[in-house]
Amino acid sequence: MKVLVTGGAGYIGGHMVLALRDAGHEPVVFDNLSTGFRWSVPDDVPLVVGDIGDYELMLQTLRAHSIEAIVHFAAKLIVPESVRDPLGYYLNNTVKSRSLLAAAVAAGIKTFVFSSTAAVYGNASDKPLAEDALLAPLSPYGSSKLLTEVMLRDVAAAHDMRFVVLRYFNVAGADPAMRHGQSTANATHLIKVAVQTALGMRSHMEVYGTDYPTPDGTCIRDYIHVTDLIAAHMQGLEYLRAGGESLVVNCGYGHGYSVSEVIDTVRKVSGRTFEARYAPRRDGDPINIVADSSRIRSKLNWQPRHDDLAAIVEHTLRWETMLREKNLKL
Repeated sequence: MKVLVTGGAGYIGGHMVLALRDAGHEPVVFDNLSTGFRWSVPDDVPLVVGDIGDYELMLQTLRAHSIEAIVHFAAKLIVPESVRDPLGYYLNNTVKSRSLLAAAVAAGIKTFVFSSTAAVYGNASDKPLAEDALLAPLSPYGSSKLLTEVMLRDVAAAHDMRFVVLRYFNVAGADPAMRHGQSTANATHLIKVAVQTALGMRSHMEVYGTDYPTPDGTCIRDYIHVTDLIAAHMQGLEYLRAGGESLVVNCGYGHGYSVSEVIDTVRKVSGRTFEARYAPRRDGDPINIVADSSRIRSKLNWQPRHDDLAAIVEHTLRWETMLREKNLKL
């Protein structure tokens, strides 16, 4: 199968490219390289450098490479930044996705997998969230993704397209074979930040909010290993190829860890102490976000293999160390 991967030079999209190649498919990467890296795209994988909002270039790419399916990762994804720049997030994540969908319809694409987020749920309760929970995003980031979900649903109904929407919880880790990982210099992912602090690459890290109604006062998140997340995408593609109906699923393990627990795990795995300074809450941060993953397990037969916070941290630590040794990080 020939699959277009938008954002395929980035963190999660890059893992998807590797998984497609491993399975014998033919990925084509479409990326503007704003946060992705040309060096991360394998030499035998075509790379089109461009903006997903460029309708003509996208349509030309879909037709020139005889694309059969699209897996859409390209997006801005920093919650506090979206609060400061809502229009930028709606332009990049929603308006440009509309252009991508228009090109997909013109090219006759019938299979679409979309990278969404648990941020569509907003402030959750202390119970795991099912896909039919109230959708009430707290940030423009979450709203921009939810609007794209709505567009995709309506476009698919009108144009005989089938889709799988995957609502990510907190993605972390790196390819266990160390072929790819999170390489953005100023990434805000908690585990990456903590690992960089443990390695002495940051003087300290900050914990945003210690007065939440949780056991230790810090936010709780469901952390999923990027390899398990990509397995969900691959199973979503196969599900659609086998004739499955359009589907929305959560991607998480079903249990969470607090910010303080993550920091303690990084200290234990790395064997290093480091400073974590307390700071005020950030706008748009939910208290507790944990997935009910029963639907993805039953519908896609998804069986995670890396549900271990220490392993996620260890893979992140190995990748960050390798980046520094090889001077790959830009």
